[in-house]
Amino acid sequence: MQIDGTIQALREDLARIAAVGDESTARAAELLAMALESSLSRRLLEVLGEAALELNAQLDDGRVEVRFAGSDPEFVFVRDEAEESPSSPDEALTARITLRLPDALKQRVEDAASREGVSVNTWLVQALGRIASGAPRRSTGRRLTGYGRS
Repeated sequence: MQIDGTIQALREDLARIAAVGDESTARAAELLAMALESSLSRRLLEVLGEAALELNAQLDDGRVEVRFAGSDPEFVFVRDEAEESPSSPDEALTARITLRLPDALKQRVEDAASREGVSVNTWLVQALGRIASGAPRRSTGRRLTGYGRS
């Protein structure tokens, strides 16, 4: 969803309204629109955050997060999962390895972790645990994206 497009539409609306007046009214409206731009962006982001919270109250198996792709916000559905706790204290996350990946595979791993709403490390530990135990791969969840216009 593009906040910049919404802000631009609001500026154009204000300019059309100001066109009813004289040239000084139009100039004042233009200055006002520029002054309000950052405030409008922040308020729109607050509305998106509140919308995500309202959606979360209606979901039983996950939550909606507002994430940013560059400067554009998007809604992402993150499925709740029961965390697997180590079966013994010896299985705490203390071992380290160095893993070299091709850039394309690294990007796919990062994208998959982002879709599931976890860190790359957590995603890799869970994926390796599933493979090592022979468990079937689980669904990646649903993703909600889009924008609204009034």
